[in-house]
This record gives sequence, C-alpha cells and structure tokens, in this order.
Amino acid sequence: MARPEQVLLLEPQHELRFRGPFTDVVTTTLKLANPTDRNVCFKVKTTAPRRYCVRPNSGVIDAGTSINVSVMLQPFDYDPNEKSKHKFMVQSLLAPPDMTDTEGVWKDAKPEDLMDSKLRCVFDMPAENEKTHEMESNKIASSLSKSESSTLSMKSMVSSLDDGEVKKIMEECKRLQTEVQRLREENKQIRQEDDGLRMRKSTVMSAPHSSTAVRVKEEGLSTRVIALIVLFFVVGVIVGKLAL
Repeated sequence: MARPEQVLLLEPQHELRFRGPFTDVVTTTLKLANPTDRNVCFKVKTTAPRRYCVRPNSGVIDAGTSINVSVMLQPFDYDPNEKSKHKFMVQSLLAPPDMTDTEGVWKDAKPEDLMDSKLRCVFDMPAENEKTHEMESNKIASSLSKSESSTLSMKSMVSSLDDGEVKKIMEECKRLQTEVQRLREENKQIRQEDDGLRMRKSTVMSAPHSSTAVRVKEEGLSTRVIALIVLFFVVGVIVGKLAL
C-alpha cells in the first residue's frame, strides 16, 4: 500500500545547500510548515548522522504553524572531485487528539500512516576572494541558529510534557539546588576545620623548639652551680690547710 502524501510543506523542497569553506560549522535552515488543522509529529533523519547536527531533530508542529530546523554540517576536508551522497528524510505523522507520549505514537504507528520527504545535500565552494567573508557570515549564522534551535527544542520538549511531569521536574530542580547548598556548607565547614588543623599543627611544631631552649637553659644553669660548688670546695680546703 502506497504511503500518503506528505502534509508538511518543506522549504527548501528538494535540496539542502551548504556553502563553504568547510573549515568551520556550516548551517542551513529547513523550514517545516503545517497547513493542516491537526498537530503533526515529525522526525528529521540523515544517512550521515556523524557529519551533521540537527536541532530540533524531532517534535510536534501545532496546526497552522511552522518550525525552523537548523542543519549544521561539521567541519571536514572538502574534495571538489567527490560528490555528496548524503541525504535527509523528513518523516511525519498525524498526531492523535489524545496524544500524551510522542515516542509511543511513533512506536504504535502503522507503515501506511507515515509520510516522508527526501532531500539531497549539495556543497558549494565559493571563489577564493569570497572565502573570508563567507567564514565570518557562517560563524554568525551558526551562533544565531544554535541559540534559536536551543529555544525551539526547549519549547518542543515542554509542549510534550503534561502538568504532572513539569511539576516533577521543578521539584527535582529544587532538590538539586538544596543539595548544592548543602554541599557548599559542608565544603565551608571542611575548610574551617582544615584551617584549625593547620594552626594546631603549627603550634605543635613550635612547642619542641621552646622545650629544647628551656632544657639548654637548665643545663647551663646546673653547670654553673656545679662549678661554684667545686670552687667553694677548693677554697674551703685551702683555707682549712692555712688554718692548720
């Protein structure tokens, strides 16, 4: 049985063009529009997943709205003699009215319910005098597309969550914040204990030096006393002999 015709409107329809030089990330945008009165689930797939970063690569497009998908080609050594065989496929599926689990809808979908469109990749290398300008433009476009795709991805994820799941996520965030605060307090306490231990260690190391000095003084004092006693004894002996 033939698959139904794609309900999404793709722009561009047949080719994704990437303009070099390919020494940095090169980004092109694929617009997906949903002209129907029903929500549509979509997935974007490629034959070379390691060469491309796609954001968002799946989600739900509300009725009468559109979404921009950023397709980012990773840097590589360009060979003009090598023709690109990379392809992309946009797969879509009409979302049921009571949908709660997007992945579950894809798993339960029948082959005749799936719609797809294929696009091929085309690499364009600019002239030598245009390369510098193109590199700067690609960097700016890449930065903007990452920011936009991150926002769209977050919106797509949040739209697929119900209130209960959002509440769980918020509670988990609060728990993690509390845990971080507790770890900071423990770290502060450990630092204080470590400082106290260093002070005690310094005191203990200085104590033997003081006791050694006391012992030296005591030994010096006892030597003088003995010398005086011997001197008095010798003087006493001499005085005794003179008296006799």
